[in-house]
Amino acid sequence: MLFDKEQIMKIIPHREPFLLIDEVVEMETGESITAIKHVKEDEYYFRGHFPEEPVMPGVLIVETLAQAGAVAVLSMEENRGKTAYFGGIREAKFRRKVVPGDDLILKVKLDRMRSRAGTGECEAYVAGELACRCSILFVLG
Repeated sequence: MLFDKEQIMKIIPHREPFLLIDEVVEMETGESITAIKHVKEDEYYFRGHFPEEPVMPGVLIVETLAQAGAVAVLSMEENRGKTAYFGGIREAKFRRKVVPGDDLILKVKLDRMRSRAGTGECEAYVAGELACRCSILFVLG
């Protein structure tokens, strides 16, 4: 593990209950990242999102991917202390449910980086199966 939650909180501004990534296992700063979200039964959103059959909301899967990408971008020396905001989400596709007990593996490859914006190609996996794929646009502030 490269970063745990405490170290992640030194890079991105998210805090509980909205800090969604638990650890970073690989990273090429400004290039790519692999992080993990351990999906637990007591996550706040399971109480109201299909309580009889808890499923992680797709929008939170995308947010989790974006937080992983933000760690890679905000770890760059020139971006330290900045915030990465969503600028857009394209072509989000969901391929499998994410449920309590799953380890959501997050992979983000940063594509185009400019001084204040960039894009990333994102994939989330559970047990080697693709759960979500999307492209994100972020803006630095």
